[in-house]
Amino acid sequence: MTSPVWDPAQYLRFADERTRPLRDLLARVPALPNEPAPTVLDIGCGPGNSTAVLRERWPKARLTGVDNSAPMLEAARAEGEPTADYLLADARDYDPAPAAPDLIASNATLQWVDGHLAVLARWADALRPGGAVAVQVPGNFEAPSHTLLADLRRSARWREVLGTDAVRGGVHPPGRYLDALVAAGCAADVWETTYSTLLPGPDPVLEWVKGTALRPVLGRLTDPADRAAFLAEYGRLLREAYPAGPHGTVFPFRRIFAVGVKR
Repeated sequence: MTSPVWDPAQYLRFADERTRPLRDLLARVPALPNEPAPTVLDIGCGPGNSTAVLRERWPKARLTGVDNSAPMLEAARAEGEPTADYLLADARDYDPAPAAPDLIASNATLQWVDGHLAVLARWADALRPGGAVAVQVPGNFEAPSHTLLADLRRSARWREVLGTDAVRGGVHPPGRYLDALVAAGCAADVWETTYSTLLPGPDPVLEWVKGTALRPVLGRLTDPADRAAFLAEYGRLLREAYPAGPHGTVFPFRRIFAVGVKR
């Protein structure tokens, strides 16, 4: 599939909900080697909402956000966390070792990176002794939001336009992250949580996935009529799978968390 073309405004429609897992992740990060001014990398920083959380936790940190989307970095510099440094680079190829980081944090990025267990090990190797790598990834690829999308793409109406190749993105069972971190010389803390997120407004699950999982598909739907027809059909399926209740739409969202501290 086409690589995602990110829309900062769409992504930030649910900024609080997208940022909460990072706060829960950072609560399990111990004191870093160079407190109170550690070197911190935010890989896959997006529009800087995650970078701002890192700044709250470590106000004196030497903080750098890394992302492969120029529009996301523009939003990060302007509104996300203007006091941080930013670097345009891809998580697959970026080498954090020259920065000698005390912490590498990554908020919902590795699911887009094929072979990311090797990337995670490389990040751990780049840490100072006693430093930490902290990542969280969505674990909801078997949820209706994703399975309905895959089925719709394979349907007779859409498979010629969208292809049948899998949308890049996926994660491993939690135990694989624990094994990878321990093999990389870290003490590992790995867990999962399912958030019951209450989303307001019409078609809220569709609006959520427009900011993330749907981005590669939207990149293929260059004809406005095709895009409108696809979103209408997918939106109907999502409304059936996630019916609105009296207080909004409940959107269960599983997340996988991993913290590794370099021995």
